[in-house]
Amino acid sequence: MAILSAAEQYKILAENTAEIITEEEFKKKLEKSVAEKIPLRCKLGIDPSAPDLHLGHAVVLHKLRQFQELGHHIIIILGDFTGMVGDPTGRSEMRKQLTKEEVMANARTYQEQIFNILDEEKTEMVFNSEWLAKLNFADVIKLASTLTVARMMEREDFSRRYSENTPISIHEFFYPLMQGYDSIAIKADIEFGATEQKFNLLMGRHLQREYGQEPQVAFTMPILVGLDGVQKMSKSLGNYIGITEPAEEIYGKAMSIGDDLMAEYYHLATALPSSEIKIILDGVKDNSVHPRDAKMRLAREIVSLYHGSQAAKDAEERFKQVFQKGKMPDQMPSFDFNKPVALVVLMVEAGLAPSKSEARRLIQQKGVKINSETVEAVDLILDKSDEVVIQVGKRKFARVTIK
Repeated sequence: MAILSAAEQYKILAENTAEIITEEEFKKKLEKSVAEKIPLRCKLGIDPSAPDLHLGHAVVLHKLRQFQELGHHIIIILGDFTGMVGDPTGRSEMRKQLTKEEVMANARTYQEQIFNILDEEKTEMVFNSEWLAKLNFADVIKLASTLTVARMMEREDFSRRYSENTPISIHEFFYPLMQGYDSIAIKADIEFGATEQKFNLLMGRHLQREYGQEPQVAFTMPILVGLDGVQKMSKSLGNYIGITEPAEEIYGKAMSIGDDLMAEYYHLATALPSSEIKIILDGVKDNSVHPRDAKMRLAREIVSLYHGSQAAKDAEERFKQVFQKGKMPDQMPSFDFNKPVALVVLMVEAGLAPSKSEARRLIQQKGVKINSETVEAVDLILDKSDEVVIQVGKRKFARVTIK
């Protein structure tokens, strides 16, 4: 595509951000980039602390994609070194340190999943151990000397833990210094992160000045609220939509969000332009668009991003058959067992529940059916039988045969 003017790029790139520090510096960087035809170096640091990415992670990745489509250079830093320390952001206690093996296993899945959003051929991906592991003790002392303890204690999570007499390990102070040093190592023009990462992003600006570089611009992105409408999206809380989940699972989860979250999800979890989103949401407000139809459009848009438009149409049709017409889905996983099996065990092995304790909870809450009949007994044993259909909640089904 033709190179857009700095003003045109700013209008696109500033949209749906939480804060740009500073806007004036960003405008100047864009103007210089356009004038000299040199792309901006855009940094996102990710610590592989969990194996999967969800829509909350994708918010910043889609912003990076916008920069990428406008010709700027994207650098993903996988924090194999910082990941072994652990980001203290938002923590009420010291984070458990991961082993090198755990970090690298998670990093491999990140490498695969990130390119569901970014263009692999136009993305540079590096590990920060390339430079952090090479620092000697004198280098570390020099780095630490650029910051006072008082400045570090301005950080909300540190000050709270200190006031509550909760231990703070010295190595945790080094985390923001290491993340900031990443910006020096790659000469970042822009760094991205969620709003909770603001302290770390500003540390990059501070250290770049200390080391004689032009400070990066910090882009903070809104935090996506999870499906529960209360807490931020998190796999550990179970309120997430994974970007690699099956199309019908993503569609069903999107349909479960509250009407009051639609605007946030349209802006942060789809690629629709704001002008089109406004038409849809205005239609909901003036009753010319039914909220259900708006939500179905939202679900289609999200599925299309990760599975394509045809998969989105198929997922919507399956959703209509199962939820609006009360029919069983035509396709569902099948499992054969050669001996009697406890229902809670079967549910875990069939992927209908993450654990036996969760399976028991679902049964107690009347959320499990066998051949459309609600299961009452938590300790039910399934014996030899013809094929049965087990349903958990509204979206999970499995065909099971006990031989």
